[in-house]
Amino acid sequence: MPPGITRRTQTIARHIMTKPATHEQPLVLFESQLSIRTFKLNRPEKLNSLNESMIGLVQPKIEFWKNSELCSVIWGSGEGRAFCAGGDVETVVRDATDPNTGNKAIEFFNKEFALDYLLSTLDKPYIAIMDGITMGGGVGLSAPASFRVATENTVFAMPETKIGYCPDVGANHYLSRLDGELGTYLALTGDTLTGRAVYEHGLATHYIPSRRIPILLESISALENPTFDQVNDIIEEHRSEPEQSGTFASPLVGPVRAALDFAFSHNKVESIVEDLNALSGHRDPLINHWASKTLESLRLRSPTSLKVALRAIRLGKTQSLIEALEMEYKIAAAFCNGASPDFETGVNFVLVEKIKTGRPNWTPATLEEVSDEIVDRFFHEKSPYLESVPEFKHPFAPGESREYVEYALPTETAIKDMVTGEHPNGGDTGITLNELVSSFENITDSKMGVREKIQEVAARRCELIDNADGNRVWLKWIHNAQLPE
Repeated sequence: MPPGITRRTQTIARHIMTKPATHEQPLVLFESQLSIRTFKLNRPEKLNSLNESMIGLVQPKIEFWKNSELCSVIWGSGEGRAFCAGGDVETVVRDATDPNTGNKAIEFFNKEFALDYLLSTLDKPYIAIMDGITMGGGVGLSAPASFRVATENTVFAMPETKIGYCPDVGANHYLSRLDGELGTYLALTGDTLTGRAVYEHGLATHYIPSRRIPILLESISALENPTFDQVNDIIEEHRSEPEQSGTFASPLVGPVRAALDFAFSHNKVESIVEDLNALSGHRDPLINHWASKTLESLRLRSPTSLKVALRAIRLGKTQSLIEALEMEYKIAAAFCNGASPDFETGVNFVLVEKIKTGRPNWTPATLEEVSDEIVDRFFHEKSPYLESVPEFKHPFAPGESREYVEYALPTETAIKDMVTGEHPNGGDTGITLNELVSSFENITDSKMGVREKIQEVAARRCELIDNADGNRVWLKWIHNAQLPE
């Protein structure tokens, strides 16, 4: 027996060598069911957070399916209680803070955003099943989908300001196209929307019970080369009905929504905070509570991230998706190159140390200390934090991105146009509330929640005008909505 080797050591060694090998599950599962192609993110222990290996698996499949005549529909979902909780920012920060791997962090964002852009160019139906946590990188995978299906399990957020970063994955394009200032509110606070509220605010196009998802997949699979409208009709057949007709699940309606639009309309974070401070003393308890809660959310966020996020979403309002992704890529690169220490601070506080209460040690610590020059680091082409950044690469054939809101509930802008007579389906005379509701029920084939959406918007944005003969009451759009007193 060799020196130093005991019989017990040999026994343990034999046990180790003969122990059956464990087989790791694939990070992404792919299936074909007739003409439908599916991918399922399969990293449930990490809430399907997206890493470079997963991107490397999904991207070539999407490219192949995009060009395959045998594929007519693409379906994306996640294993476990998340669709995708975000990107693997722990690894990103670890790479960014190591001089030997700094380029890997920036390369990750390039690959992630390129995949998001690829998904937006699909000319065939893409269905994203948001059955669970859908945040950050998960929003990047779902937002390009023509059909974004929420369930009672959906938890939506862009929580980047919580970790000293900034909304990305095209969010500044998508969120800026939501009604009013909802997108600004979500981008800055990082707060969540859940269940039906995700659908009510247009972040999802459909809302169905989670238990019906397998049946929906079977129904879609049975279609041969379906059109977008046929897929929409099938999903609508599986829709969930509101628990109580005439009500919204979201708390961000009525006076609270008016307060939100009022406070978050500014181009300076300090002005938003000033209005929220005033609203926290409002006599309406709903507004009072919302403003106080929102103030506390902003107080906990990185001041640098708040100012970068606000500038980004204002720019995103007029940008195409690819322009927004290019901007976000530069912002990400600046963070990785040390334009702010808050990304590392936030990730360590929230994700590594998992501290549940308190405020990270942000630098600078206050909004007043974050100058325009600091914010310029993330946007200005001559910023020293962007000088050596490689060009954003997206080697995919451009496609015609479909409208984000195409199959969602009617937008506030569409409702305004119908009231003012500017809508293609509108008339050149006045319109009553019942006629307004009927118009959109006809356009959407009585889509779930249409009546509730029209009534909520009309109550908040319209005033009633008596007809000359007193037989009808017209709606008049209030262009400069006022905050409830």
